[in-house]
Amino acid sequence: MTSSAVLKFIGHELTRRGPLSPVLIKHEEERATSVQSRISDAITGFAGSMTFVYVHMAWFAFWILLPVEKYPYGLLTMIVSLEAIFLSTFVMISQNRADARRQVFADDQYKMIQEEKAQNLELIEQGKRLEQLTQSVLALTQEVHATLGKR
Repeated sequence: MTSSAVLKFIGHELTRRGPLSPVLIKHEEERATSVQSRISDAITGFAGSMTFVYVHMAWFAFWILLPVEKYPYGLLTMIVSLEAIFLSTFVMISQNRADARRQVFADDQYKMIQEEKAQNLELIEQGKRLEQLTQSVLALTQEVHATLGKR
């Protein structure tokens, strides 16, 4: 699956925050290869949309206004309860996905910080060596001036 296909697959969820980290794109590409992940993403994407709300409003209005069953709507209550059970599971799946994405990004950030720390330590060591060389050049320059001044 290409990066553009992955971005289309995950929708605006990640792209609204600006440029994506290459490690997150790779993570989403790997995730997009799983049929299970694509199905759960499609369900959570729909369940978290206003379309879902509108469909349910129409469904409940239809159920109540056209008497599909009598009050207290036992079948409707059971259907909605089962739906709530499944939707809560999909919410947890979505949270796990977000946690995994955050962890991938955090791991990449930690790796980058460790590399920067190593570079900073190397720069400090180079600075110390440079200072030693500067001190040596100064000492030699003072020695040359002193020798030339004696003549």
